[in-house]
Amino acid sequence: MKRFFALLLFALTPFALAKTGVAKPVIVCFGDSITAGYGIDPGHSWPDGLQERLDAHGYHYRVLNFGVSGATTKDGVSQLPQVLAAHPQIVVVEFGGNDGLRGLPITSTRANLDQIISTLQAAGIKVALVGIVMPPDYGPDYANAFKETFVLAAKKFNVPLFPFVLLHVYKVPGALQEDGIHPTAKGADIIADDMYDFLKPMLRK
Repeated sequence: MKRFFALLLFALTPFALAKTGVAKPVIVCFGDSITAGYGIDPGHSWPDGLQERLDAHGYHYRVLNFGVSGATTKDGVSQLPQVLAAHPQIVVVEFGGNDGLRGLPITSTRANLDQIISTLQAAGIKVALVGIVMPPDYGPDYANAFKETFVLAAKKFNVPLFPFVLLHVYKVPGALQEDGIHPTAKGADIIADDMYDFLKPMLRK
């Protein structure tokens, strides 16, 4: 009888380990409508594409999409408790587009971005920063100062910077929706490629 129970325990051990094993480390994609997948069918946002690429290349991470359409950097600050509650290992920060489109003060955007990054780093979370570029019709002074916001934050907090979330999207036919701002599923796929390459140095198998 003792041998029977010993054999049963041995047989069930793999299932117990599978059930109680260490959870996959979390990557949170934290941003606005571009991250949320505005105008794209569910399952086709760039965070969805990032998950597919991680799985295909043997990286065992769980990607969570914390994108909210219309969110500003101030909204990002208010969402920090929810992000921290997910206990991510890496957070991809993609905010600023709505600040720029609304013409919000650069000083406020910079202060909010600093608070987002510093709060995450204080919790021991790795941060990857994704920049936004304003169209030239907003004026060269504002556009240049806005672009510099992300460069300054990356240097200040020593985090990697991807200069523009739509960097490789604009020149591809069919990659943007009619508004000229939000990616289509095709555009989101391009961003997923960029984000995978961008994050790869931070990943562990």
